[in-house]
Amino acid sequence: MHTDKFDPLIGNGSWINGRWVKSESKFPVINPATEQVVTALYEVTMEQAETAITSAEEAFRHWSQTTAQERSDILRRWYELLLTHIDALAELLTKEQGKPVGEAKAEIRYGADYIRWYSEECRRLYGETIPGPTQNKRIIVLRQPIGVTAAITPWNFPNAMIARKAAAAIAAGCTMVVKPSELTPLSALALAKLGQMAGLPDGVLQVLVGTDAEKIGEMLTTHPAIQALSFTGSTEVGRKLASRCGEHLKRVTLELGGNAPFIVFDDADLGVAVDGLMQAKFRNAGQTCICSNRVLVQDSILTPLLEKLHAKVKKLRVGDGLLEHTQIGPLIQPQACQKVAHLLDDASRKGAKITQFNETPPTHGYFCAPAIVTNVTPNMAIYREEIFGPVVAIMSFATEDEAIRLANDTQAGLAAYLYTQNPSRIWRMVDQLEYGMVGINDAAISNPAAPFGGIKASGFGREGSRHGLDEFTYLKYLSWGI
Repeated sequence: MHTDKFDPLIGNGSWINGRWVKSESKFPVINPATEQVVTALYEVTMEQAETAITSAEEAFRHWSQTTAQERSDILRRWYELLLTHIDALAELLTKEQGKPVGEAKAEIRYGADYIRWYSEECRRLYGETIPGPTQNKRIIVLRQPIGVTAAITPWNFPNAMIARKAAAAIAAGCTMVVKPSELTPLSALALAKLGQMAGLPDGVLQVLVGTDAEKIGEMLTTHPAIQALSFTGSTEVGRKLASRCGEHLKRVTLELGGNAPFIVFDDADLGVAVDGLMQAKFRNAGQTCICSNRVLVQDSILTPLLEKLHAKVKKLRVGDGLLEHTQIGPLIQPQACQKVAHLLDDASRKGAKITQFNETPPTHGYFCAPAIVTNVTPNMAIYREEIFGPVVAIMSFATEDEAIRLANDTQAGLAAYLYTQNPSRIWRMVDQLEYGMVGINDAAISNPAAPFGGIKASGFGREGSRHGLDEFTYLKYLSWGI
């Protein structure tokens, strides 16, 4: 069970109107590295969820009328509190999610940076004036908060995904009800408690924890008080949520699955490319939506790239994220390991060559050995599906045109990576890559100042940057006769 140092931050149930709430039943939170119970939380009831939405609606009346400076000051204190508690938050995150504690600290800093960004950006929520059609008319455009909002967040970044959604909504003057993954609810509860400590009024940020995602999601997508939903998760679930929201004319922001190509041309700096590939592939054991999923290497440099890659991958240490030496933590649950095994088996049966490293995992936990898969072809599931594991899938290409064709041969359109030293090639490729984000000789593409999001089946809308406020505001046009 959790230790005393976490008690003030996570409570034992949902966070509704500034307090923890209980119910008749509980569910366990499992450490994927040990398969042990971290703690057990009370399941939210639908009556409690209704109370949360009603409280958010009441809180919006006041919060929407606060000044930008007031919101900015509270968000800034929230940011500072995350950094003050970073050690406890990182240990908590690692226990519920599994990633190495160093990566957990990096995630908390990353999420906190979104809160800091929006503490500053909310003071720049500018409107505009437009020249009127006649001498006696003025046109003014205001940006106003949309109302009560909801967020459904995933397990792979349980701190940062909430921080970047909630910070933008709160900065805009909205209130938010969050449903975190039932696999990783503790970081969400800690965030909400720290928000209260920073000065967020009761009802501005609510967290609903429970295992009945279908029922909670139905309420968040159909309740008349909720005006917008932000979702990060699978394309399949995103389609269902968007359909429900469409029936009720709610605004939707979707950040869905990816199938990122990592393209390396023969004029790339191979050392930089392999370092970037290690970062883009193995962060969080490959469990990120912008992980490199298909590595496309120009055929003339395939052998030297593989030599460098093998040398690095065989040094990776797999284990409990709380251990200092660990570089690859567990996958989130047994089903994730089974999926990776299925993808590797399918690839092997269809002619791929598989090299696995560190194949003796710890005796407990949901661990998956890092692997390099070569001779990948488009008829393999590993080419079509998100891997979400520490597996590098590699295929070669001969020409620019072939690289573009392979890179775009997917319904996903979230992120792509491009490694080349040729400026003309960079522009040609960027113009043709069908993705919302492109890293050029760079694997660390996400930061608060940049608009994060995709196209095609990877969703729509943007998080971060000044554009992130657009998802939680609407334009009010004033036609003013004088």
